[in-house]
Amino acid sequence: MQLTDLRPAKGASKRRKIVGRGHGSGHGHTACRGMKGQNSRSGGGVKPGFEGGQMPLSRRLPKRGFTSRSKNSYAVVNLDQLENNFQANAEITPQALLDKKIINNVLKGVKILGRGEIKKNLTVKAQAYSVKAKEMIEKAGGKVEMIKP
Repeated sequence: MQLTDLRPAKGASKRRKIVGRGHGSGHGHTACRGMKGQNSRSGGGVKPGFEGGQMPLSRRLPKRGFTSRSKNSYAVVNLDQLENNFQANAEITPQALLDKKIINNVLKGVKILGRGEIKKNLTVKAQAYSVKAKEMIEKAGGKVEMIKP
């Protein structure tokens, strides 16, 4: 068997329509575009969403809410992730979290949230903490340090 012998399975590929090659081809003259009108012209057709002058659906539907462009997007880490991935007395920094693949990227910083429990005393350096997470780290004997984004 050689590369030149390979063929797609029967019925898997379809021959493309070749148009504008004379009357005998069956697709000549107007090349399957019809006689007149916007779609028969070169460059003709309507833009996506155009509904023939009727108010388009995207404009008929009500618009609600808003999305802030200056969103504080932190990489989020929970206490149970710290408990499972680090030894006691470890120093946890954004770089350490990246190395252990707990977070994919730092974004504007790392925020520690309070899901789960923590029993190890850890030194955690991050840009933001929830109140519960801060309390639980300090209760377990760890230290909480704020670093600038």
